[in-house]
Amino acid sequence: MNPTPSQKPKQEENWPRKITFGRESVSVYKRLTPAGKIGFQVANYSGTKRRLDSFSTENEALEAANKLARQLSQRDVLSASMTREQSIEYASVVQSLQPFGLTLSAAVAAIVEAVKLTGDLPTVAAAIRFYKAKHKTITPKNVADVVAELLALKKSRGASERYLEDLQFRLDKFSDAFQCNIGSVTTTAVQAWLDGHKLSTQSYNNNRRVAHLLCEFAARRNYAHDNPVAGVDKVKISNGECEVFTPDEATKLLASAPEDFVPCLALGLFAGIRSAELERLKWQDIDLKQRHIVVGKSAAKTASRRIVPIVDNLALWLATYAEQKGNVWPLGRISFHKREQTTAKAAGIRWKRNAMRHSFASYMFAILNDAGRVAGMCGNSPKVIHRHYKQLCTQADAERFFEIKPPKTVVASILTVPMLETGK
Repeated sequence: MNPTPSQKPKQEENWPRKITFGRESVSVYKRLTPAGKIGFQVANYSGTKRRLDSFSTENEALEAANKLARQLSQRDVLSASMTREQSIEYASVVQSLQPFGLTLSAAVAAIVEAVKLTGDLPTVAAAIRFYKAKHKTITPKNVADVVAELLALKKSRGASERYLEDLQFRLDKFSDAFQCNIGSVTTTAVQAWLDGHKLSTQSYNNNRRVAHLLCEFAARRNYAHDNPVAGVDKVKISNGECEVFTPDEATKLLASAPEDFVPCLALGLFAGIRSAELERLKWQDIDLKQRHIVVGKSAAKTASRRIVPIVDNLALWLATYAEQKGNVWPLGRISFHKREQTTAKAAGIRWKRNAMRHSFASYMFAILNDAGRVAGMCGNSPKVIHRHYKQLCTQADAERFFEIKPPKTVVASILTVPMLETGK
């Protein structure tokens, strides 16, 4: 049965007063304030040091003293009933606080106050991380300088030339837009920059990804408090339907292309070689006598070697380049995509993204009616061929497509091998 607090009979001058609960007593003092008014203080020994809590009325002071005496008594009971494991835990906590000069009471009081303010411990931790990020010491550095440092690091770590070229292309656009210290770049400004260019969803995400990489690098190097791009909207990419070039469009493209770009167009349209693969493909990978193209691991997107047959009309388009050496496209990714756009403009048609490869896969599937064979040529799976290219075009259009030939046919012994069997 819990003891009841006892209070001495109230007498006007009987000060200080003591409020007792169990073995604990709390003193209440009456004093004159500097303003000349009567005030009351409660001696609080709940911490490691005595403090005096002030109250304006006697009733408030006595109520607080009664509550404190009860708490202290309950603490004594808990302390006396602690198990060995609890004692060990207590000692461990006290030891962990010693390097910081903190008592257990002070640490608990701070945590309780923080939880009251934020709601729970995870939010406390998040608030601390936010505070630390906003108050860390940063080294001001211009965006262009951070770009140069990031590119140098990527190069030193063996990044591919194509990756570095793409990275620099996008980062240069970012540094042109933000000619300031990278620590001054805001989420709002990056969002406005991306939204203001009317980009396709793919281009939007590509530019956001590169900007995120740069700003994350800057935050880790203490050039910025945090990464502003983390708060920029992400855009979901919808695959949509695959677009192909019609036989007439393909004919116009080949007729309008600069001479150095014709082989790339022909290989994309009539062999399904990806743009990225074309940039790494070498002329020695193209065997006109054996009528096949070797897309090696280093060139293929999937890092898996494949053999692509050379159909009749492709052999004609490539015949005049039989003695070439080195890369099929030696000028890099940016120039490649510029050629795509200028060729389409000259032909008077719209360039369709990935349409060279889509055209080859769709028309070849229409002729062969064999997803496995087409998948082997394209370097993907029969499931992909069925999902994207089945019944995308007619066999009649496919036959017209693979009949597209150069205006001046080159007669050579390499052209004597018949076209692929149609699988009929």
